[in-house]
Amino acid sequence: MYKYIFLIILFGIYQPMEAFEEGYADNNGIKIYYRDYGPAHAEPIILVQGLGGQLTQWPDNLIDLLKDNNFRPIVYDNRDIGLSTKFIGSPNYTTDYLKYILRLPLKSEYTIDDMGLDGISVLDKLNIESAHLLGMSMGGMIAQIMAANHSERIKSFTLIASTAATPSPFNSPTREVRKLILDRSVTKDASYEDRYLRAVELIKVIGMKGYEFDTPEFKQQAIENMKRSKDDTGFSRQLLAILASKNRFKKIQSIKIPTLIVHGEEDPLLKVKNAYKMHKLIPGSELIIIEDMRHLIEQPILDQFKDKLIIHLNTNS
Repeated sequence: MYKYIFLIILFGIYQPMEAFEEGYADNNGIKIYYRDYGPAHAEPIILVQGLGGQLTQWPDNLIDLLKDNNFRPIVYDNRDIGLSTKFIGSPNYTTDYLKYILRLPLKSEYTIDDMGLDGISVLDKLNIESAHLLGMSMGGMIAQIMAANHSERIKSFTLIASTAATPSPFNSPTREVRKLILDRSVTKDASYEDRYLRAVELIKVIGMKGYEFDTPEFKQQAIENMKRSKDDTGFSRQLLAILASKNRFKKIQSIKIPTLIVHGEEDPLLKVKNAYKMHKLIPGSELIIIEDMRHLIEQPILDQFKDKLIIHLNTNS
């Protein structure tokens, strides 16, 4: 069933926007909530979110760009976030951090490979034989699994601000970012205001320098997302799944799908050397390094690679 979104404008007038379809896919009992912007006749592209990101947090400018160029964006909540299946159990930070420092094996509730099958289940639910694939950050890690293990389902691959390496003390984010991520993880009993302030603090560090994030509009959207996903403990379990994963160097070497890699020169979360490494390992891939990009896709950043993105998608449709 199609649900319509309405935008409140002056004097209480409502103006209808484009419709989208929402529903659940199923991966062996794991329910994955998706949103299909349509239309059905357009070229499908499935977008895979990053750590703790809900489907509602994809930038409107990116979704609009795709729709305006006759693509069909399909987004979804990764397991353990948003309206998808939640897991239980909280990581033991002291023990797990010690294991991380000593590079000992970590045990997680699920794996990045499991999360790759979640995305494929969305394509199955929508009866889509093949689609373009775009993954960002952790979503890029998940998308690497999808592209490598299910190449027949993927027309093209776009990898933004991601890595094929397992995070370790030798290739980890800056100390400031690590601290903010750990602070962001402990949010079970935090108020909306406290969660918002922590999120803004992190975004200011990983977002574009000088870009204004802390606005009334952004705060309203952020709190609406918190209400949509009241239990935020999935962030910690997703983080543990990343840390417990093995590197995907051999995996991405098997990717023969046309691949576009976009990365920020100033990314403090996943350093730019990760992009150069993936470009070297993925045969025939194209690499775009954006000088003033950190880890997010603000409008000035999207403007710098949107034309190449659309060319990449159109060439492989």
